Amino acid sequence: MNAIGIEYGSIENKELTNSVKVSGMLTVPNQNKAFVTPVYSGVVRSLYVQPGSYVTRGKVIATISNPDLIQMQQQLQQVNAQIKMAELEVTRAQQLYKGNAAPLKKLQQAQTELATLRSQRSGLQKQLGSIGASQGYNSVLSVRAPISGTVSKVIAQIGSNVDMASPIAEIVNNSSLHLDIYVYEKDLVKVQPGQTIHFTLTNSPAKEYDARITSIGTAFEGDSKTVPVHADVTGDKSGLIDGMSVTAIISLDTKTTPSVPTASIVNDKGQDFIFIVSDEHTEKEHTAIAENEKDEHGHTHSEPKNNQNKKTAGEVTFEKIPVAKGTTDLGYTQITPLKPIPANIKVVTKNAFFILAKMNNTGEEGHGH
Repeated sequence: MNAIGIEYGSIENKELTNSVKVSGMLTVPNQNKAFVTPVYSGVVRSLYVQPGSYVTRGKVIATISNPDLIQMQQQLQQVNAQIKMAELEVTRAQQLYKGNAAPLKKLQQAQTELATLRSQRSGLQKQLGSIGASQGYNSVLSVRAPISGTVSKVIAQIGSNVDMASPIAEIVNNSSLHLDIYVYEKDLVKVQPGQTIHFTLTNSPAKEYDARITSIGTAFEGDSKTVPVHADVTGDKSGLIDGMSVTAIISLDTKTTPSVPTASIVNDKGQDFIFIVSDEHTEKEHTAIAENEKDEHGHTHSEPKNNQNKKTAGEVTFEKIPVAKGTTDLGYTQITPLKPIPANIKVVTKNAFFILAKMNNTGEEGHGH
């Protein structure tokens, strides 16, 4: 027994949390992710960020150049000059009309021409303003971050031709991370909004994080027979990024039940068992038996009286007890013995499978020595 490391314990009342184990992925809602795209085509002249850079909304992350801007700005300057001439014409037509030197129609034509030019100027100004261009002669445009967050990738490089369909970079706001887990149909009735989820990264399980369920999907995810469940990540989010795979535990309820260390339970032919100590004799007890067998001259008989009822020194008898398993948590598993057992009985808590192997080798059904 010392060689194979048999250890004893007892059936304890433990507060175990009923839970469901699931897998999932960390995601960021689309409203917290953004592609950085220019609002006008051009050639990238400079880049001010790299993957991992944190940017605030409105920060310039790149500049692009397009000579076509010069033409648009030139049109604006021409319209401004035409407006000045049109304003003078309207003033002269008003004076002539007041002096009955020109008809009203002449004044109205001048006023219409001025209104048309002003409308053209307003359109050019808004067009230049919408793409962030100056109204003076300048072919360079600034490309700004649409949201605050971390640059996850830089797609363009200096010299790239870009337009509204060609992202320069991508920004992700990880402060809004949430967890998408996938729950099987049989466990779905156990899951409710507000329940706590403990999860670890599949490829780095050393650190545990927390999340809280916010909503439950109403349709199966493809052919997987699982339903997506959404949860907000709470507390510490360091080391978490969009797209990471996780292993999660959904905590359902907590109850105090008879439990044993999970290693105490062995399975034989589809049935779960524990081993209890049904009889045990130590060396000390054997010595006491031998002392009682001395004759009147003080000599010990080679064979004790009633030897058939005595155990060999240090011999232990184990009994295999069938059990039904319940909740497993923190290394303990809830059990329900399927046959009566005495109170305060010793239970094998370590290397019980050696006893099962020995019992099966000797052909014993319920007891092992």
